[in-house]
Amino acid sequence: MTQSPIAAAWRELGGDPGLVAGVSTVVRAGALPARLPVREMARACVGVCALAGAELAARRGGRSDGRVPRVTVDDGAVATAFTSERHLLVDGRAPVSFAPLSRFWRTADGWVRTHANYPHHRARLLAALGLPDGATAEDLAAVLAERTAPETEEAVYAAGGLAVALRTPEQWAAHGQGRAVAARPLVDHAPTGPATGRPLPPLADPGPLLPAAGVRVLDLTRVIAGPVATRTLALLGADVLRVDPPQLPESADAHADTGFGKRSARLDLATGRQTLAALLATADVVVTGYRPGSLDRYGLSAEALAEHPGLVVAQLSAWGDQGPWGGRRGFDSLVQVATGIAATEGSRERPGALPAQALDHGTGYLLAAAVLRALTERTGDGRGRLVRLSLARTAAWLTHGIDADAEGGAASGARESRDGHAYDGPDRWLSERAGPAGPIRHALPPVVIAGGPADWSRPPGPWGADAPRWA
Repeated sequence: MTQSPIAAAWRELGGDPGLVAGVSTVVRAGALPARLPVREMARACVGVCALAGAELAARRGGRSDGRVPRVTVDDGAVATAFTSERHLLVDGRAPVSFAPLSRFWRTADGWVRTHANYPHHRARLLAALGLPDGATAEDLAAVLAERTAPETEEAVYAAGGLAVALRTPEQWAAHGQGRAVAARPLVDHAPTGPATGRPLPPLADPGPLLPAAGVRVLDLTRVIAGPVATRTLALLGADVLRVDPPQLPESADAHADTGFGKRSARLDLATGRQTLAALLATADVVVTGYRPGSLDRYGLSAEALAEHPGLVVAQLSAWGDQGPWGGRRGFDSLVQVATGIAATEGSRERPGALPAQALDHGTGYLLAAAVLRALTERTGDGRGRLVRLSLARTAAWLTHGIDADAEGGAASGARESRDGHAYDGPDRWLSERAGPAGPIRHALPPVVIAGGPADWSRPPGPWGADAPRWA
């Protein structure tokens, strides 16, 4: 019997299939419209995240009857959360998502997409193409019109920049990285290291059900997917400390969107080894989102982290850690272009895009789910876990692994309901609260557990303003 996307994702996470019956879905036509089954993917990612939180809550004694709390996934909340950066208002100001040089460009043989939101990426892009720092979009368009897309891709990546040639799904399937990604599971997870992890106490009562209360999460991520995962762990009660290198700039808007519930510190990992060691000594979870291998010199490789008893290590990358692109940087928009998604969603005249940065958001919720499941498993054997996910592998699941017709019914075990209305906009799932920079309007969390929190405990504070230590 065909499994629903929720049941399939839960299986990838190693969860008990019988728990899927505790998921109720509210289906809304028109949410996240696309040619690919984006709505179904998004619903599944959020659904298994909520279910993993409910499972952990039951394991930690969060329910007097010992049962796993029910969870509800509403397409309206999911669609709004998956486009959270578009709904954000900080003191009445809307953010800017993409810089002028981050877009599609015509080349001599097709299309290429660049990413230049950060100043260092913009500088490297221009340098690779022989353009001065003050070059305009028109200057870049003229240069790219004379070059082929593959040539541009290789030249820009060689210079440390970001540019990806448009490929069809068939071209990606034949590419070395496409083959490497297809050979990996959606969620790669395995136990690591010795037992004797830091035990988690029973959950406190009364108050909102917080499955991750008391869990210490060291957040070494940037740009949507990783921050969405750790923002979700913070929602569920974790003490999340995001640490950024002081030399790398961060977007104030991106921090405002994904900084809810967390503290934020800056730390030079090269000179702050003792501080890092102190954080790792009592951390329960480390989440990394930099390109594979880039943090190894600081003692943050999977092998080094596995030596810490009971530590859950969650590693996120754009392209995966294997294959010819295993060490490359990447972002959602670029992964869509390489994997054939942009070609599928567009036309012969112009490539398209998903209705949200769904690879980022979807992988973020899957990553949070994997961490929550790892913590549940740790309560049984005391051992840590290594979990790995990539945007490209989530893309492969979206393009080839989701049966949109299998939602609900006996195929999934989940209960499906319809409220008789289409998705008519985000207003119902938006909220406003005071923040350090003024009133902040934001998308409410889509992860809904019976008895759980409806919003984050705190708004995002100023980036890098906290001390690099546990609360």
